[in-house]
Parts: sequence; C-alpha cells; structure tokens
Amino acid sequence: MRSFTRPSSSSRERTPLSAEPPEDNPLLPEHFRRVDESDDSLFYVQPRLVNHIDDAAIAALGDFYRETFPEGGHLLDLMSSWVSHLPSDVTYGGVTGLGLNQVELKNNPVLSRRTVHNLNENPTLPYDTDEFDGAIISVSVQYLTRPVEVFAEVGRVLKPGAPFAITFSNRMFPTKAVRIWQLFGDGQRANLVALYFELSKAFEKARAFDVSPNPGRSDPVYAVVATALHPASDSEETGIT
Repeated sequence: MRSFTRPSSSSRERTPLSAEPPEDNPLLPEHFRRVDESDDSLFYVQPRLVNHIDDAAIAALGDFYRETFPEGGHLLDLMSSWVSHLPSDVTYGGVTGLGLNQVELKNNPVLSRRTVHNLNENPTLPYDTDEFDGAIISVSVQYLTRPVEVFAEVGRVLKPGAPFAITFSNRMFPTKAVRIWQLFGDGQRANLVALYFELSKAFEKARAFDVSPNPGRSDPVYAVVATALHPASDSEETGIT
C-alpha cells in the first residue's frame, strides 16, 4: 500500500489518501468476530456522555461535515449518541439519529428524530427509500459486524447522489471492535471502508481523506465518502481516490 500525505498543522484542507484498489471480496465471517460477543444493547445500556476524540479532532469533523453536506438537507446520523459532530453554524432540515442508548439520543440537541435500533442484530433501516439528503457514521464504523448490509441499506434510504461519510480515528472499545479493524492500520482501514462501499453495490467510487488537524499532537481523523447511485447507474469503478 502506498503511503499518504498528512496535512500540515496549519492546513484545514482535505488531503486525499492514496491507496490501492481493493481486490475481490476477501471478507470472511471470522474477520468480524469480537472479544466480547455479548448483546451490544447490554454493553451500551449505561449512557456514556463523554467525547471519544479530542477537541481538535471534533472541530476537524465539524469542518469536514460542513463541506460535505448541504444546508437545509435531512441527514441520517447512524450509530449516534449524545453528540453528532455536525457544525453548529449550519441549519439542516432535520437530523435523524439512530443509536443504541435512548438517554444518549435524548441528550443530543441536534436530533429532530430519534430511533433506538441495533444494526448488528438487524441491519434493515426503519426508514423510507430516498428519504435522506446525506448520512454519517462518526468514529463508530469499527463496531459493525454486518457492514456491507448496513451500507446497502444506507444506499436505499439516501436520495440518488446523496453523500454517505464515514469518519474514524484510532480510538475504540477494543472488546467490541471487529477483528479486521484492529489488525489494520489507518490507510488499510480506509481501504476497508471503501470495500464496504463497493460490496454494497449502492454507491459510486469512494473518496478518502486525511483531515487530521494536528498530526502527532491530537487524535487523527480520516474520512471515506461515497455518493448513492442513481437507479440506472451501474458503477464499475472500484477502490478509492
């Protein structure tokens, strides 16, 4: 895998990751095993009203989302909690949050609608086709045990051409993160997310970025984004740009 360039500490621009295209589906069930295979709803029964990345990384996420999602659009925040990391200076038409803890969702002031739902148990989203103008998963994709099914469902509920942004850092609950995520480095994780997009057959070619605000001094932040296919589309491109 080729290396990628990080932005300087003074740069707020998106820096594309450079990576090799993913090969044909290499994913196996054992890649998604976890140390703790107990019901996820039990693990998340206790509210965690804390931030999982530092302030600089949170600001970088907000900047990235500001550039990625249209003002006035209805967004879907998957694996949501008490904070969505969306920029406070942008007004959206609505933000639907789906997560595992009702208390955390109730404490999220950005959300206009809240859904308690376990994606690992049931990846089918309880929303209409073509309902949303964009979707996010913030620093939580490492916990999905059925990611391709979830991505396919996101493609269904997004309007054609709407973006789906996956952002991640290097933090995690190690007992709940899937095995393949823990085996990979940051660039490989970007490739893995791009493979989820590809295998879902619901998105255009993914793009990946390193938006880390202060490399070596704050939490790293990476993003992989793809837009929902139009009904007549059949993208043959793979990998990430």
